[in-house]
Amino acid sequence: NTLTRNLVSLPYGYRGPDASVTLDGLHYGAPVVLAAGFDYNGRLPRILKHVGFGGVEVGSVTARAAEGNPPPRLIRLVRSGSLVVNKGLRNDGVIRIAERLQRMPREPGFVLGISIARSNDPDAASMEGGIADYHAALSHLASVGVGDYYTINLSCPNVFAGESFAEPSRLRALLQRLVSVEHGRPLYAKMPINPPWKEFAALLDVIDECGLNGVVIGNLNKDYSALERPEEAPPDYRGGLSGRPCAALSTDLIRRTREAYGSRFSIIGCGGIMTPQDALEKLRAGADLVQLISGMIFEGPHLMKQIARAYAHHKAAARAV
Repeated sequence: NTLTRNLVSLPYGYRGPDASVTLDGLHYGAPVVLAAGFDYNGRLPRILKHVGFGGVEVGSVTARAAEGNPPPRLIRLVRSGSLVVNKGLRNDGVIRIAERLQRMPREPGFVLGISIARSNDPDAASMEGGIADYHAALSHLASVGVGDYYTINLSCPNVFAGESFAEPSRLRALLQRLVSVEHGRPLYAKMPINPPWKEFAALLDVIDECGLNGVVIGNLNKDYSALERPEEAPPDYRGGLSGRPCAALSTDLIRRTREAYGSRFSIIGCGGIMTPQDALEKLRAGADLVQLISGMIFEGPHLMKQIARAYAHHKAAARAV
C-alpha cells in the first residue's frame, strides 16, 4: 500500500541529483534495473522504485507455467559473493503473469521490462518447439500490450534443454521468427558470458542482422572454477553462478562489444555489481544501464541509492568536460 511504499522510500529511495537514463525512448529514474530472476512472477514492480530501482526485468516468463527444478534452487556462497542458481525457470506462465501486470498501477519514471525464455519442458526442447514456445510467449505479451521492453533469454543455464539457441544458425531462425511479432517496443537479447569473443561476436552479428535494439551482457557464469573460494560449493550442483564470478567476464564483453559495434547496440550491463564502483566500471566500459540481483542480496537495499548517487556525479562530470 501507499504507506508501506513511502516508509520504504524514506531510507532507500533516491532523492539526489539527476541520475536518470533515457534509453530507446524509455525513461529510467535511476540507472539500476532489477535483473530477471528475482521477480520472476511480476509481484514487486510497485515497491521497487521506492528501493532505488529505475526499472525491473520481470521473469523470465515462459509460455507455460513451470514448477522449476527440485530444491535447493539457490545456494549462497557468501565468501565468494555468489549464488548457485538452479531455479529451472520457475514461474506462473505468461498468461497469469501478464494478467497480474495488467492490473498493477504504474509508477512514473519506472520501466517494466519482461524477460522471455522457453518453457522448461520436453515440448519446447527441440529447435522447432523452442521457437514456437518463445513466439507464443512474445505474441501473448504483444497482444495484451504488457511490458515496456522485452528481452529474449538465450542462455539460461539451468533448464531442461540447455543453450541450443546460443549458436548463430539456430539464433537466426529464432530471431527471424520473433521479429515478425509486432509490438513497437525495444527488443533485447540476454547473452551468455562464457563463450570466447569470436563466438560471442558471431551471436552479435546475428542480433545486428535481425534488427534487435540491444543486448544484456550477461547471464550466469557456468564455469565453477571462477569461484574465489571453491570449497564453498556443494559437491554436486548444477545451474550457474551469479555475483562476483560474473564481474570481469561481463565487463570485458561489454567493452569489446562497444568497441566493435560502436553505438549500434544499447547495452545493459549485468553481473557482479556489488559496489557503486562495480556499476561505474560497467558504465565506463560502454553499458547504458546496469542490472543486478546478487549485490542487493549480499550488500543490502541501500546499494541502489549509492549507485544512483555515484552515477549522478559521473554524469555531471562527463557534462562538465
